[in-house]
Parts: sequence; structure tokens; C-alpha cells
Amino acid sequence: MSLNDTQQIDRANAATERVPVVFVHGLWMLPSSWDLWMAHFEAAGYVPVALSWPGDADTVTAARQRPDALAGRTVGRIADHLAELIDGLERKPAIVGHSVGGLLTQILAGRGLSAVSVAIDPVPFRGILAVPVSTVRTLRPVISNPANRKRALPLTFAQFRYAYANAVSEREARELYEKYAVPAPCAPLFQAATANLNPRSEMNVDCRNPRRGPLLIISGEKDNAVPWALANGAYKKQRENSGVTEITEMAGRDHALTIDSRWQEVADTALSFVRRFV
Repeated sequence: MSLNDTQQIDRANAATERVPVVFVHGLWMLPSSWDLWMAHFEAAGYVPVALSWPGDADTVTAARQRPDALAGRTVGRIADHLAELIDGLERKPAIVGHSVGGLLTQILAGRGLSAVSVAIDPVPFRGILAVPVSTVRTLRPVISNPANRKRALPLTFAQFRYAYANAVSEREARELYEKYAVPAPCAPLFQAATANLNPRSEMNVDCRNPRRGPLLIISGEKDNAVPWALANGAYKKQRENSGVTEITEMAGRDHALTIDSRWQEVADTALSFVRRFV
């Protein structure tokens, strides 16, 4: 779907009988990484909206040609940008996000902006204390250089293979890398690494807001970047909410579970949860 944010919001508002589903991508991805999901949810009767981060390019090629376009973007700035766009919807949407997009989904839900939410392999927010070795290994290439905080960098294939696509074949991992991977701002990774040391961190989620709505957390069993300990940590914090909070683990899946050849299994899990409430 190649419509810009305003066009997508206008389209959703025109479809008065259908509930909008907002898709939020994570680091090293673009809104187009949700194209298959959008078609799937559209066929199920929803109106999909894949929102951009400030500075997102329209295509993977363009993003690779301008790696500095997202430099310095923080979680707070991206969340505020998305919240402003969502405010333009006339009907409260479902929100589905992956990785940092899963964190952003929880931030937006905590602001009362979603009717129902699904956070897939969500990057942890402040208050989650687990520090898995595989996550540290994922972060190290970026956060080992403090100057990277203000930069936007691509992943090498080896880094992508470990952090994103460790549970698929080498061939599929390379295909995913070539098709989807783009430079990403490094600031959110520094924010994630220091969240529990900074009382004013932008990595805060309001877990207790009664307007949060139902929330499902999906975890990939083989995810190196956001393993079960982090997803379950988010679940435990989110259970402080009075609303429905659930978690499920997708067997044998890694961080690329939303874009690999078995994406529909994950999409159907998210769709089933959304259907229960809107």
C-alpha cells in the first residue's frame, strides 16, 4: 500500500463501517514491511493504516540512499508523531506493532489511543529488569560507540542474521535482508539500554490507565533481540491494568516473525485477538 499517512487516514475515515487497524513498524523496517498484513486485515473487514515515523522514506531504496534521514529520532518523538496522526482518525483504532513498534504500541495504548492492541516482540520499557545475554549481543554493535546515539545506521547481514532472522534458513534470511532492511536511528537503542537508570526516560509506559484497552503480547520463542524474559516482563507489568492482558509464544519463531514466510500464522494470532474486541 503506497499511500501516505494523510491519505491512509482519510481513507480510514471514509470507511465509516470499518474499524481502522494501525500498524507500527520497528527499527530497520519501513511501513511497507506491513504490506502483507494490511491486505490480510483488509480482507478480514478492517481498514488498515501503516503509519510512518518522522523521516521515513517511501521506499527501501530511498531509505538506503539517505541513511541520515532518521538520525536522532527518539522514542518520545516518534510516539508523539504517531499520536498526532492517530488523533486524526475519527474512530479509535486497533494498534499492532512490532519490536520498537511494539513498545510504541504500548505507549500509545497507555495514552488511551487504542481500542485493542497487539505488541509483537516488544522492546522493553522502563521497569523491566531482565538483561538477556542475546539482547546485549544484539545491542553491542550500536551502543558500544557513544557517538552512534545521534546517528542512523544499517545492520550488516551478519547482525541482521543474529538479531532478526536466526530461526530461518540462510537463504531466507538474506532474502529478508535485501527486501526489508534499512538504516534506523540508534537513539532508541541507547534509550532502551539506559531506561532503568533514567527516571525521566521516554521508555515509560502507563500500564494502569483504565482506557488502555485489551492487550496481547506475542513473543517469538527463538527471538535473540527480544527473548521471552523481556516479553514476559512486559506482560507482568501490563497485568497491573484492569483490562484484558494476554501473552502467547510462537514456537520456533525469531524477530523476523512478521515478515518471514510464515508471517500469516502470526497475523492470524493478532487478528483473532483484535476480532474478540472490535
